[in-house]
Amino acid sequence: MALSFSADANKPAGGEGGEDALSAARSSNSIRIGIANEQPYGFADEGGNTTGEAPEVARAVFKAMGIDETQASVVPFDQLIPGLNARQFDVVSAGMFITPERCEQAAFSIPDYTALAALLVAEGNPKGLQSFADVADEKAKIAVLSGAVEKGYAEGEGVAAGQFTTLDTQDNMLRAVADNRVDCAALTDISLQWLVKQHPGQPVEVTESFTPKDESGEDVVSAGGFVFRNGDNSLREAFNGELRKLHESGEWLKIVEEFGFGEANLPEPDATAETFCEA
Repeated sequence: MALSFSADANKPAGGEGGEDALSAARSSNSIRIGIANEQPYGFADEGGNTTGEAPEVARAVFKAMGIDETQASVVPFDQLIPGLNARQFDVVSAGMFITPERCEQAAFSIPDYTALAALLVAEGNPKGLQSFADVADEKAKIAVLSGAVEKGYAEGEGVAAGQFTTLDTQDNMLRAVADNRVDCAALTDISLQWLVKQHPGQPVEVTESFTPKDESGEDVVSAGGFVFRNGDNSLREAFNGELRKLHESGEWLKIVEEFGFGEANLPEPDATAETFCEA
């Protein structure tokens, strides 16, 4: 179910009457973003306010573009791009990794951040799992988030179909590990460290961060970005310009530190979406 945080969140997207998305947003002084309630990337807090790394960065970028108001809708992660293309919102602000498959469906901003992978395991890590290759070798049961990239990474390192459990929320992944229904759960190190911090006392821990490998054994470098409809080029290009300024000025770090991001998560200064779309 999509949850709206604004009475206007179900209005048609920009572009009515020939007006492009950027012009429409500037005209209305507002823009609609889609998030997936994945902490700390984009989520609704206890008061129903939308926050997280991606929404806060998006707000700063849009404000610099002359757009002061953001309206957020929450949808399941695997419905973010379909919802974007169905014009339910104008930008996906959910920390979504840039992948060739996703690039076929929509257009990404320049990389906003980079992140490593990690595993959530039972306290003491009884099976000694430190990578997807370990999960494959131990024939361990692994939980992944619906629509996220970790399943593909794990498959690339030999994890078999019967080892996966696909779940819809981070909390359900934590419970699956804590209840010993799976041996581990996979997400970015940032996500899992945040998750454990939000649930003190649970009998789980996060492994050391690692870089996934592809089928040929090469490192898979992952970067997340914001997602736009194909054709909304003026909106995306204006966004890219202001996002790059945030990275270069140091303001990005000030915005994201509270969500567990640091200087190590800054992408290369000349990084482009095309690098990851063509990987």
